[in-house]
Amino acid sequence: MKGKKLLITLAASAVLFAGCGLKSGETIIKVNDTNITQAQFDKMFEKQVGNSMISQLGINIKDSKNTFLYNLIKERVVNELIVKALLDEEIAKRDITVANKDVEDAIKEIVDKVGSKEQLNNILKKNGISANQFKADLKEEIKMKKLAKELGSSDVSDSEAQKFYNDNAAKFKYPDRVRASHILISANPAEIAEIVKSDPKNKDLTEEQIQAKVTEEMNAKKAKADKLLAQAKADTTQFAKLAKENSDDTTTAVKGGDLGFFAAQEMVPEFSKAAFALRPNSVSGVVQTQFGYHIIFVTDRMAAGQEPFEKVKNEIKGYLANQKQLQLVDNLVESMKKNAKVEFVNKDYDPSTIRADIQKQIKEGAPEGAQPQQGQAPAQQPVKK
Repeated sequence: MKGKKLLITLAASAVLFAGCGLKSGETIIKVNDTNITQAQFDKMFEKQVGNSMISQLGINIKDSKNTFLYNLIKERVVNELIVKALLDEEIAKRDITVANKDVEDAIKEIVDKVGSKEQLNNILKKNGISANQFKADLKEEIKMKKLAKELGSSDVSDSEAQKFYNDNAAKFKYPDRVRASHILISANPAEIAEIVKSDPKNKDLTEEQIQAKVTEEMNAKKAKADKLLAQAKADTTQFAKLAKENSDDTTTAVKGGDLGFFAAQEMVPEFSKAAFALRPNSVSGVVQTQFGYHIIFVTDRMAAGQEPFEKVKNEIKGYLANQKQLQLVDNLVESMKKNAKVEFVNKDYDPSTIRADIQKQIKEGAPEGAQPQQGQAPAQQPVKK
């Protein structure tokens, strides 16, 4: 990780523990006085699978040939549910609560980091996370932070931050970057074809006629892009206004099309090639990508270098403080586990049983299912990767 990407990673706290079939209300595990149900297991299991590479690769985790992967995730989910039950017990004992204002303040802080509420919503959408789930996860994170605060200090000194910076200097290096704005006229032939086919009045069209309509629409969008290009080149001071009024990239349109600084590898190849070929204060021709037609206006360039310590000090402190909080909670969990009464009501969820199954599969030469199913591939990335 380099440059801004690393800083975002350092500044963002991971959600420590997430939430919380047969008979959904059936108790499968008891942790002290807490019952863990089949429904809770199913919910966390599906969430973990959905947020992993397994889902992106199109692997059916419930297929019998993928039992090895299923059991690996099953054991992890069981352990996390036990940990969550123990921590919820401790949080209740300490009367730790999270008010709506705590959640709203946390959301505002995240919005400030990502740039806008719209950008946050786009990130959530791309990762398949609903607004309600995001708030629920954030509430759990705030609880854990409050608990960690009661367990001990997580303050980070300037000298600790400086040491981290010195020890990880390479992580703060960044490649050549440009700053650019763009106007996007969305134009994807496959999407246009689907729109044409979905119109009832086109139900009798032949494939050739459908393609003719697609070509006509693509030509119209290209003509619109050409017209905007002429206006942008005639007066570059009006580029932001043109972007606000015409760009189909709604996230950047509100900012006059500004994409900020980016490295070549952060954009799709056609976009990067055009942007990095321009000098500051110059406009590209019409650039076509999988997303449509772009007009790019480069406003600045920055040679490769390294972020100075003072610029990243606060982000490093935030990251190190988060690591200290995690360690405080980890220490508490280990202590609680030693004194907890855990009963596996359903023996299928006993980690020793799950591990025995895993070992058996290893001996039999198991693990299969780590390849994407035929005809499936990882999802395409948007313009900015």
